Amino acid sequence: MKLSMYKIGLIRVLTTYNDKILNAHGKILEKLIPDFRVISRCIEDQPYGIYDSISEKIAVPKIIRLGEKLASEGVDAIIVSCAADPAVKELRMKLNMQVIGAGSACAALAIAAGERIGTLGITEDTPEAMKEILGHRLTGEAKPTGIRNTVDLMNDDNKIHLLRAANELIEKGADVIAFACTGLSTIGALEYLKNNIKFPVIDAVIASGVITYGILTRKGNDGLW
Repeated sequence: MKLSMYKIGLIRVLTTYNDKILNAHGKILEKLIPDFRVISRCIEDQPYGIYDSISEKIAVPKIIRLGEKLASEGVDAIIVSCAADPAVKELRMKLNMQVIGAGSACAALAIAAGERIGTLGITEDTPEAMKEILGHRLTGEAKPTGIRNTVDLMNDDNKIHLLRAANELIEKGADVIAFACTGLSTIGALEYLKNNIKFPVIDAVIASGVITYGILTRKGNDGLW
């Protein structure tokens, strides 16, 4: 049996005591990249995750503490599994390792896939971490009707609203749809949308794994490029 080559610390910004939900993003990455062994941890006291500027501000110090703890446990890289990239810059300054934000990773891959990017999330506005990268390529923003936070996504009845929001982006001229919320990965939105629309869809969790793997495999044994 082949042992995992890279130990990845994955930070969930949704507080959950459900192991299936906690490990959902890690399972996606381990299936995609067999060389990954993912250790998933969540921050405390945020049962609805990050859904606005206030909840993000509250989460930042919690993410930093958790990132430092994961680093002390010997992970090779850290993924912050949130499209807003909360505390990513702070952790990069504090830790001697790669720290990848799901939002910026998703935006980067979306640009590689097309010219007109539509973002699909749970807030009215695209996270700044994604906007900075997408720039003029950001063609439209959409959120499913009735969705206020990542927990709302877990209701299967909302999938029809998800598809409507995706079609709204296509009508605005998008040739690529980028997830602006990692909660969409939790509910399997990528597979659902791929079966219903003909345009590329970029999953933020998968994007974070692809970018992380690309960086780690290009490093030498001394940790340098």
